[in-house]
Amino acid sequence: MEIHILTTGGTIGGLEYQDTIDKPEHIDMDIENFFKSANVSFEYEIDKVFDKDSRFITDENRKVLSEKIKLSIADKILITHGTLTMVETANFLGRMNLGKVVVLTGALVLGTNANTDAPFNLGFAISALKFLENGVYITMNGKIFDWNNVKKNLQTNQFETLS
Repeated sequence: MEIHILTTGGTIGGLEYQDTIDKPEHIDMDIENFFKSANVSFEYEIDKVFDKDSRFITDENRKVLSEKIKLSIADKILITHGTLTMVETANFLGRMNLGKVVVLTGALVLGTNANTDAPFNLGFAISALKFLENGVYITMNGKIFDWNNVKKNLQTNQFETLS
């Protein structure tokens, strides 16, 4: 397998959330359908790790995610993740020196909406996996960020570098 895709929920998966509960309304967006329609030719495996609004992802969840990464035979890992705590997960994984290329991506617009950024972000993340060196990165909307030099600007709803 060339790329191991680990899904954790979030907007990219087409999940809508209530403000205070950890129970998504499922309107499944199938990543595999994106790949089929794009006629991709790389090998991949998709595993659902959990289905959570990223506001409710805990360090225990991140430990489970890190174990999946460590046990994977692939050295290129793509994680789909909600954008609200994507930086926290990237920081958690980045400190672990996993010895693999790990890219987190998500969507700012619901993955099942016609005008979603999900397909673009998935394609860009896959491309980034092909040339990045070992480490943890966030790729969003055509930009690549190192795990320790990124923040989400809630006013602009964009990711940007810290420095």
